[in-house]
Amino acid sequence: MNGRHSGRPTLEEVAVRAGVGRGTVSRVINGSPRVSDRAKAAVEAAIAELGYVPNRAARALAGNRTDAIALVIPEPETRLFAEPYFSDIIRGIGAELADTDMQLLLTLIRTPKERARFGQYLAAHRVDGVLLVSVHEDDPLPDLLEQLEMPAVLNGRRSDLESVSYVDADNVGGARAAVAHLFARGRRTVATITGPPDMYVARCRLDGYRQAVEAAGLPGSPGSPSDLVARGDFTEEGGRRAMRELLARRPDIDAVFAASDLMAAGARQVLRESGRQVPGDVALVGFEDSAIARHMDPALTSVRQPTEEMGRTMARVLLEEIAERASVRRHVVLTTELVQRDSV
Repeated sequence: MNGRHSGRPTLEEVAVRAGVGRGTVSRVINGSPRVSDRAKAAVEAAIAELGYVPNRAARALAGNRTDAIALVIPEPETRLFAEPYFSDIIRGIGAELADTDMQLLLTLIRTPKERARFGQYLAAHRVDGVLLVSVHEDDPLPDLLEQLEMPAVLNGRRSDLESVSYVDADNVGGARAAVAHLFARGRRTVATITGPPDMYVARCRLDGYRQAVEAAGLPGSPGSPSDLVARGDFTEEGGRRAMRELLARRPDIDAVFAASDLMAAGARQVLRESGRQVPGDVALVGFEDSAIARHMDPALTSVRQPTEEMGRTMARVLLEEIAERASVRRHVVLTTELVQRDSV
Protein backbone atom coordinates (compact mmCIF):
# COMPACT_ATOMS: atom_id res chain seq x y z
CA MET A 1 0.00 0.00 0.00
CA ASN A 2 1.27 3.48 -0.77
CA GLY A 3 -0.56 5.16 2.11
CA ARG A 4 -2.60 7.43 -0.16
CA HIS A 5 -6.15 8.16 0.85
CA SER A 6 -8.44 5.89 -1.14
CA GLY A 7 -11.74 7.66 -0.37
CA ARG A 8 -12.98 11.22 -0.56
CA PRO A 9 -10.85 13.59 1.58
CA THR A 10 -12.67 14.97 4.62
CA LEU A 11 -12.65 18.39 6.19
CA GLU A 12 -10.88 16.91 9.22
CA GLU A 13 -8.06 15.60 7.03
CA VAL A 14 -7.65 19.05 5.49
CA ALA A 15 -7.38 20.50 9.01
CA VAL A 16 -4.67 17.96 9.98
CA ARG A 17 -2.69 18.57 6.78
CA ALA A 18 -2.90 22.37 7.24
CA GLY A 19 -2.09 22.18 10.95
CA VAL A 20 -5.17 24.15 11.94
CA GLY A 21 -8.49 23.46 13.62
CA ARG A 22 -11.58 22.21 11.84
CA GLY A 23 -13.30 25.56 12.47
CA THR A 24 -10.54 27.43 10.66
CA VAL A 25 -10.97 25.22 7.59
CA SER A 26 -14.70 25.84 7.71
CA ARG A 27 -14.18 29.60 7.91
CA VAL A 28 -11.83 29.57 4.91
CA ILE A 29 -14.33 27.57 2.85
CA ASN A 30 -17.19 29.87 3.89
CA GLY A 31 -15.25 33.02 3.01
CA SER A 32 -15.05 34.42 6.55
CA PRO A 33 -12.59 37.32 6.89
CA ARG A 34 -11.65 36.19 10.40
CA VAL A 35 -8.76 34.02 9.25
CA SER A 36 -5.11 35.06 9.11
CA ASP A 37 -3.41 35.14 5.72
CA ARG A 38 -1.01 32.43 6.89
CA ALA A 39 -3.80 30.07 8.01
CA LYS A 40 -5.78 30.74 4.83
CA ALA A 41 -2.76 29.89 2.67
CA ALA A 42 -2.12 26.68 4.63
CA VAL A 43 -5.74 25.56 4.27
CA GLU A 44 -5.85 26.37 0.57
CA ALA A 45 -2.60 24.43 0.03
CA ALA A 46 -3.99 21.42 1.94
CA ILE A 47 -7.20 21.52 -0.09
CA ALA A 48 -5.17 21.51 -3.32
CA GLU A 49 -2.86 18.69 -2.16
CA LEU A 50 -5.69 16.44 -0.99
CA GLY A 51 -8.06 17.31 -3.80
CA TYR A 52 -10.74 18.19 -1.26
CA VAL A 53 -14.06 19.34 -2.75
CA PRO A 54 -16.62 20.82 -0.29
CA ASN A 55 -19.96 19.09 -0.48
CA ARG A 56 -22.12 22.20 -0.66
CA ALA A 57 -25.39 20.34 -0.38
CA ALA A 58 -24.30 18.43 2.70
CA ARG A 59 -22.69 21.53 4.19
CA ALA A 60 -25.82 23.58 3.69
CA LEU A 61 -28.04 20.83 5.10
CA ALA A 62 -25.85 20.20 8.13
CA GLY A 63 -25.55 23.87 8.94
CA ASN A 64 -29.08 24.83 7.91
CA ARG A 65 -27.50 26.95 5.19
CA THR A 66 -28.84 28.18 1.88
CA ASP A 67 -25.67 29.88 0.55
CA ALA A 68 -27.82 32.90 -0.33
CA ILE A 69 -27.89 36.49 0.92
CA ALA A 70 -30.75 38.93 0.38
CA LEU A 71 -29.93 42.52 -0.53
CA VAL A 72 -33.04 44.50 0.41
CA ILE A 73 -33.71 48.01 -0.89
CA PRO A 74 -37.06 49.41 0.31
CA GLU A 75 -37.31 51.92 -2.53
CA PRO A 76 -39.00 52.01 -5.97
CA GLU A 77 -36.96 50.79 -8.93
CA THR A 78 -36.91 54.34 -10.33
CA ARG A 79 -34.62 55.38 -7.47
CA LEU A 80 -32.51 52.23 -7.72
CA PHE A 81 -31.57 52.96 -11.33
CA ALA A 82 -31.46 56.77 -11.09
CA GLU A 83 -29.15 57.19 -8.11
CA PRO A 84 -25.44 56.26 -8.37
CA TYR A 85 -25.35 55.58 -4.62
CA PHE A 86 -27.23 52.30 -5.00
CA SER A 87 -25.12 51.05 -7.90
CA ASP A 88 -21.92 51.84 -5.98
CA ILE A 89 -23.15 49.95 -2.92
CA ILE A 90 -24.16 46.96 -5.05
CA ARG A 91 -20.79 47.00 -6.83
CA GLY A 92 -18.96 46.84 -3.52
CA ILE A 93 -21.14 44.02 -2.20
CA GLY A 94 -20.71 42.05 -5.40
CA ALA A 95 -16.94 42.47 -5.34
CA GLU A 96 -16.73 41.15 -1.77
CA LEU A 97 -18.92 38.14 -2.54
CA ALA A 98 -17.21 37.32 -5.86
CA ASP A 99 -14.85 34.72 -4.39
CA THR A 100 -17.47 33.04 -2.19
CA ASP A 101 -20.24 30.56 -2.90
CA MET A 102 -22.91 33.03 -1.83
CA GLN A 103 -25.70 33.99 -4.21
CA LEU A 104 -26.94 37.58 -3.95
CA LEU A 105 -30.71 38.03 -4.22
CA LEU A 106 -31.83 41.62 -4.92
CA THR A 107 -35.20 42.44 -3.36
CA LEU A 108 -37.09 45.72 -3.79
CA ILE A 109 -39.79 46.40 -1.23
CA ARG A 110 -42.26 49.08 -2.27
CA THR A 111 -45.54 48.18 -0.54
CA PRO A 112 -46.70 46.74 2.81
CA LYS A 113 -47.80 43.61 0.93
CA GLU A 114 -44.30 43.09 -0.46
CA ARG A 115 -42.85 43.66 3.01
CA ALA A 116 -45.18 41.06 4.53
CA ARG A 117 -44.33 38.56 1.80
CA PHE A 118 -40.63 39.08 2.36
CA GLY A 119 -41.15 38.61 6.08
CA GLN A 120 -42.64 35.19 5.41
CA TYR A 121 -39.68 34.39 3.16
CA LEU A 122 -37.28 35.28 5.98
CA ALA A 123 -39.25 33.29 8.54
CA ALA A 124 -38.81 30.22 6.35
CA HIS A 125 -35.02 30.80 6.51
CA ARG A 126 -34.67 30.89 2.74
CA VAL A 127 -31.51 33.01 3.05
CA ASP A 128 -28.51 32.97 5.39
CA GLY A 129 -28.43 36.70 5.97
CA VAL A 130 -29.72 40.10 4.91
CA LEU A 131 -28.11 43.34 3.76
CA LEU A 132 -30.53 46.27 4.14
CA VAL A 133 -29.89 49.50 2.24
CA SER A 134 -31.74 52.83 2.63
CA VAL A 135 -32.93 52.47 6.21
CA HIS A 136 -35.98 54.48 7.29
CA GLU A 137 -36.79 55.08 10.95
CA ASP A 138 -40.14 53.27 10.90
CA ASP A 139 -39.00 50.28 8.84
CA PRO A 140 -40.06 47.12 10.75
CA LEU A 141 -37.58 44.86 8.92
CA PRO A 142 -34.59 45.36 11.28
CA ASP A 143 -36.73 44.39 14.27
CA LEU A 144 -38.07 41.36 12.41
CA LEU A 145 -34.52 40.30 11.55
CA GLU A 146 -33.59 40.49 15.23
CA GLN A 147 -36.64 38.46 16.24
CA LEU A 148 -35.72 35.77 13.73
CA GLU A 149 -32.08 35.90 14.87
CA MET A 150 -31.18 36.37 11.22
CA PRO A 151 -27.65 37.70 10.55
CA ALA A 152 -28.10 41.18 9.13
CA VAL A 153 -26.13 44.34 8.36
CA LEU A 154 -27.68 47.74 7.71
CA ASN A 155 -26.33 50.41 5.40
CA GLY A 156 -26.70 53.29 7.82
CA ARG A 157 -28.82 53.08 10.94
CA ARG A 158 -32.19 54.07 12.36
CA SER A 159 -30.78 56.01 15.34
CA ASP A 160 -27.67 56.38 17.45
CA LEU A 161 -29.00 53.47 19.54
CA GLU A 162 -29.09 51.01 16.62
CA SER A 163 -28.93 47.41 17.85
CA VAL A 164 -28.42 45.69 14.48
CA SER A 165 -24.97 45.57 12.86
CA TYR A 166 -24.41 48.48 10.51
CA VAL A 167 -21.87 50.16 8.27
CA ASP A 168 -22.20 53.93 8.06
CA ALA A 169 -20.22 57.03 7.10
CA ASP A 170 -19.35 60.03 9.26
CA ASN A 171 -22.31 62.07 8.09
CA VAL A 172 -22.17 64.70 10.82
CA GLY A 173 -18.46 65.35 10.36
CA GLY A 174 -18.71 65.40 6.59
CA ALA A 175 -21.57 67.91 6.56
CA ARG A 176 -19.87 70.08 9.16
CA ALA A 177 -16.69 70.21 7.07
CA ALA A 178 -18.63 71.11 3.92
CA VAL A 179 -20.48 74.02 5.54
CA ALA A 180 -17.38 75.25 7.38
CA HIS A 181 -15.63 75.37 4.00
CA LEU A 182 -18.38 77.61 2.62
CA PHE A 183 -18.00 80.03 5.52
CA ALA A 184 -14.21 79.95 5.14
CA ARG A 185 -14.63 81.01 1.50
CA GLY A 186 -16.52 84.12 2.61
CA ARG A 187 -20.12 82.94 2.21
CA ARG A 188 -22.50 84.28 4.85
CA THR A 189 -26.05 83.22 3.98
CA VAL A 190 -25.63 79.46 3.78
CA ALA A 191 -28.75 77.34 3.26
CA THR A 192 -29.19 73.58 3.28
CA ILE A 193 -31.39 71.09 1.47
CA THR A 194 -31.95 68.10 3.73
CA GLY A 195 -32.90 64.50 3.16
CA PRO A 196 -36.18 63.03 4.50
CA PRO A 197 -36.50 63.47 8.28
CA ASP A 198 -37.38 59.78 8.83
CA MET A 199 -33.85 58.81 7.83
CA TYR A 200 -31.07 59.09 10.42
CA VAL A 201 -28.53 59.89 7.72
CA ALA A 202 -30.53 63.00 6.79
CA ARG A 203 -30.78 64.14 10.40
CA CYS A 204 -27.03 63.65 10.88
CA ARG A 205 -26.19 65.79 7.86
CA LEU A 206 -28.57 68.48 9.13
CA ASP A 207 -26.86 68.29 12.54
CA GLY A 208 -23.50 68.81 10.85
CA TYR A 209 -24.86 71.87 9.03
CA ARG A 210 -26.20 73.34 12.26
CA GLN A 211 -22.94 72.72 14.11
CA ALA A 212 -21.00 74.58 11.42
CA VAL A 213 -23.49 77.49 11.48
CA GLU A 214 -23.19 77.72 15.26
CA ALA A 215 -19.39 77.58 15.08
CA ALA A 216 -19.42 80.42 12.55
CA GLY A 217 -21.24 82.59 15.11
CA LEU A 218 -24.04 83.61 12.76
CA PRO A 219 -27.73 84.06 13.68
CA GLY A 220 -29.74 80.91 14.30
CA SER A 221 -29.24 78.20 16.87
CA PRO A 222 -29.24 74.40 16.56
CA GLY A 223 -32.72 72.94 16.66
CA SER A 224 -34.53 76.22 15.95
CA PRO A 225 -36.76 76.75 12.89
CA SER A 226 -34.81 78.32 10.05
CA ASP A 227 -35.80 79.84 6.73
CA LEU A 228 -32.44 78.60 5.43
CA VAL A 229 -33.42 74.93 5.80
CA ALA A 230 -35.58 73.22 3.15
CA ARG A 231 -36.60 69.59 3.14
CA GLY A 232 -35.66 67.36 0.19
CA ASP A 233 -35.83 63.62 -0.35
CA PHE A 234 -32.44 62.70 -1.86
CA THR A 235 -33.88 62.94 -5.41
CA GLU A 236 -33.15 65.47 -8.15
CA GLU A 237 -36.75 66.65 -8.22
CA GLY A 238 -36.65 67.04 -4.44
CA GLY A 239 -33.59 69.27 -4.85
CA ARG A 240 -35.41 71.40 -7.40
CA ARG A 241 -38.46 71.85 -5.17
CA ALA A 242 -36.37 72.71 -2.13
CA MET A 243 -34.24 75.23 -4.06
CA ARG A 244 -37.32 77.06 -5.33
CA GLU A 245 -38.62 77.19 -1.77
CA LEU A 246 -35.34 78.60 -0.46
CA LEU A 247 -35.10 81.29 -3.14
CA ALA A 248 -38.68 82.37 -2.47
CA ARG A 249 -37.90 82.74 1.24
CA ARG A 250 -34.36 84.08 1.05
CA PRO A 251 -33.34 85.51 -2.32
CA ASP A 252 -30.12 86.72 -0.66
CA ILE A 253 -28.75 83.15 -0.31
CA ASP A 254 -25.09 82.99 -1.36
CA ALA A 255 -24.38 79.29 -0.67
CA VAL A 256 -26.22 75.96 -0.47
CA PHE A 257 -25.20 72.67 1.13
CA ALA A 258 -27.28 69.89 -0.42
CA ALA A 259 -27.33 66.61 1.52
CA SER A 260 -26.81 64.60 -1.69
CA ASP A 261 -25.22 65.17 -5.08
CA LEU A 262 -28.49 64.39 -6.82
CA MET A 263 -30.31 67.13 -4.90
CA ALA A 264 -27.40 69.48 -5.66
CA ALA A 265 -27.93 68.78 -9.36
CA GLY A 266 -31.59 69.72 -9.03
CA ALA A 267 -30.68 72.86 -7.07
CA ARG A 268 -28.14 73.91 -9.69
CA GLN A 269 -30.80 73.70 -12.41
CA VAL A 270 -33.14 76.01 -10.47
CA LEU A 271 -30.32 78.44 -9.70
CA ARG A 272 -29.47 78.59 -13.38
CA GLU A 273 -33.12 79.15 -14.33
CA SER A 274 -33.28 82.02 -11.81
CA GLY A 275 -30.30 83.72 -13.45
CA ARG A 276 -27.86 82.97 -10.64
CA GLN A 277 -24.34 81.83 -11.45
CA VAL A 278 -22.58 78.97 -9.62
CA PRO A 279 -20.29 79.76 -7.88
CA GLY A 280 -20.29 83.50 -8.64
CA ASP A 281 -23.66 84.23 -7.04
CA VAL A 282 -24.31 81.04 -5.12
CA ALA A 283 -21.72 78.45 -4.07
CA LEU A 284 -22.91 74.84 -4.06
CA VAL A 285 -21.73 71.73 -2.19
CA GLY A 286 -23.12 68.19 -2.32
CA PHE A 287 -22.59 64.95 -0.45
CA GLU A 288 -21.41 61.52 -1.70
CA ASP A 289 -18.92 62.56 -4.39
CA SER A 290 -20.70 60.44 -6.97
CA ALA A 291 -20.12 60.49 -10.72
CA ILE A 292 -22.79 63.21 -10.85
CA ALA A 293 -20.49 65.57 -8.89
CA ARG A 294 -17.60 65.07 -11.27
CA HIS A 295 -19.71 65.55 -14.39
CA MET A 296 -21.67 68.64 -13.34
CA ASP A 297 -20.88 72.02 -14.87
CA PRO A 298 -19.22 73.47 -12.91
CA ALA A 299 -17.84 70.35 -11.26
CA LEU A 300 -19.39 69.97 -7.82
CA THR A 301 -17.50 70.27 -4.54
CA SER A 302 -18.77 67.30 -2.56
CA VAL A 303 -18.20 65.25 0.59
CA ARG A 304 -16.71 61.93 -0.46
CA GLN A 305 -18.05 58.93 1.36
CA PRO A 306 -16.48 55.57 0.43
CA THR A 307 -19.74 54.14 -0.93
CA GLU A 308 -18.25 51.11 -2.67
CA GLU A 309 -16.13 50.35 0.39
CA MET A 310 -19.27 50.58 2.50
CA GLY A 311 -20.79 47.83 0.34
CA ARG A 312 -17.69 45.67 0.66
CA THR A 313 -17.59 46.16 4.42
CA MET A 314 -21.27 45.33 4.79
CA ALA A 315 -20.76 42.04 2.96
CA ARG A 316 -17.61 41.26 4.93
CA VAL A 317 -19.34 41.86 8.29
CA LEU A 318 -22.32 39.75 7.24
CA LEU A 319 -20.13 36.84 6.09
CA GLU A 320 -18.42 36.95 9.45
CA GLU A 321 -21.73 36.84 11.32
CA ILE A 322 -22.93 33.91 9.21
CA ALA A 323 -19.70 31.92 9.56
CA GLU A 324 -19.31 32.55 13.26
CA ARG A 325 -23.01 32.32 14.12
CA ALA A 326 -22.13 35.20 16.38
CA SER A 327 -24.58 37.29 18.37
CA VAL A 328 -22.09 40.16 18.72
CA ARG A 329 -23.15 43.13 16.62
CA ARG A 330 -20.61 45.29 14.81
CA HIS A 331 -20.95 49.03 14.25
CA VAL A 332 -18.57 50.44 11.63
CA VAL A 333 -18.31 54.15 10.72
CA LEU A 334 -16.10 55.06 7.76
CA THR A 335 -14.44 58.45 7.33
CA THR A 336 -15.49 61.13 4.85
CA GLU A 337 -13.46 63.72 2.97
CA LEU A 338 -14.33 67.04 1.34
CA VAL A 339 -13.37 67.07 -2.35
CA GLN A 340 -13.00 70.63 -3.63
CA ARG A 341 -13.98 71.48 -7.18
CA ASP A 342 -15.26 74.53 -9.07
CA SER A 343 -18.73 75.03 -7.52
CA VAL A 344 -17.37 76.97 -4.53
